[in-house]
Amino acid sequence: MDESDLTDKYDFSKYREALDVNFTKPVQTSTGRVKRVIGLTVEAVGISAPIGAQCVIESSGENGPVDAEVIGFDGELIFLMPFENIEGVSPGAGVTIKSTTPLGGFSWELRGRVIDGLGQPIDDGEPLKYTESVSLEGRRVGALERQNITEVLDTGVKAINSCFTFGKGQRMGLIAGSGVGKSVLLAMLTKNTAADIVVIALIGERSREVKEFVTETLGVNGLQRAVIVAESVSSSAVRRIKAAKLAHTIAEQYRMQGKHVLLLVDSLTRVAHAQREIGLAVGEPPTTKGYPPSVFALLPSLIERVGMGGGSEGSISAFYTVLAENDDRADPIVDISRATLDGQIMLSRKLADSAHYPAIDLEGSISRVADKIVPKSQIETARYIRRLWALYYQNEDIIQIGAYESGSNSEIDLAIERKLEIDEFLTQGIDEIFSVEETSQLLEKIL
Repeated sequence: MDESDLTDKYDFSKYREALDVNFTKPVQTSTGRVKRVIGLTVEAVGISAPIGAQCVIESSGENGPVDAEVIGFDGELIFLMPFENIEGVSPGAGVTIKSTTPLGGFSWELRGRVIDGLGQPIDDGEPLKYTESVSLEGRRVGALERQNITEVLDTGVKAINSCFTFGKGQRMGLIAGSGVGKSVLLAMLTKNTAADIVVIALIGERSREVKEFVTETLGVNGLQRAVIVAESVSSSAVRRIKAAKLAHTIAEQYRMQGKHVLLLVDSLTRVAHAQREIGLAVGEPPTTKGYPPSVFALLPSLIERVGMGGGSEGSISAFYTVLAENDDRADPIVDISRATLDGQIMLSRKLADSAHYPAIDLEGSISRVADKIVPKSQIETARYIRRLWALYYQNEDIIQIGAYESGSNSEIDLAIERKLEIDEFLTQGIDEIFSVEETSQLLEKIL
């Protein structure tokens, strides 16, 4: 009897399958135990899992098992950072792998909902039914595959529409210290900017501010075209990072469908703080202002996910708020944001203190794509206004004390004469909306 006769008589498939599993496929340990808890980190042994894997730690606490993410390893030692409080976790507690890849859920029913960094609804709506799993690391679009920025995106804010014209697919930073009006300007952009859908990431904000933004700033009408991903300042660092990545992933999914998305992240600095906690917890060396190297790798990778899509895809236009601690414009997070983004809007505490809202400082702000998307005449007018603005504030001290003699400099004389007119043009109420066309007409009047 030859081999073919044996194959016909007996079914060897189940044995081949067993051999494939036991010998040709790598075996991965799926259960381990807690060895030590130090600071924000849980150390486990007896388990093999890649960076970003989701695990479950046994706990006798009231909330039951604790979810955690693998953030590093040292030989056979695995470092985990929990999503929640680890009260109830004891030595030797079991650790089980839940997922080997950092995945998030996506559904076309997300519009009008408020979710956390894990994709769970935190509003009073019905439970979400996710239709597909998506990678939180995003889909990279090649530099030469991206479309060029060619269209103006109307923000409804005349100071931005005129002097720092924003393009569809552009990434802009809102940089300022605390209490200078970032949230107010962000609210204006949320309600006024022309987009198919708005994705808002509220990272590291106070819980009170999250509710105020949803109920008062956005309101019912604004929420209908928005998806909000929120993790408050009390959330774990891992959840804050996941919230930022999930917001970018949701925006990418809509861009792939040809939608024009407005992404608002408040704030990029809180994302950096979360990554600093994680980096220091696994032993990364602190560098500038205590930030480890992973912070300066994470921020550009997030920002580069935004912009024009390829082929028939839509676009993601983004505003990132950046907190300049102690109004320090040389802060490392401010510096890397300016270097990576397509422009920045600098907010001035001095202007905010004088009730000049939005408190946009024309001297430090710039849009790197404005020259390519607006007529040359508007560029020249914007430069003219910025020139007069800068001249006045550079000589403000001698003007205020009366040391400047009229006629000494014709440009300064003109700056003094036009000061009130320019201020009136640059200020705007939170409920006011000025289209690009209306802004152009006002510019012509000033000129």
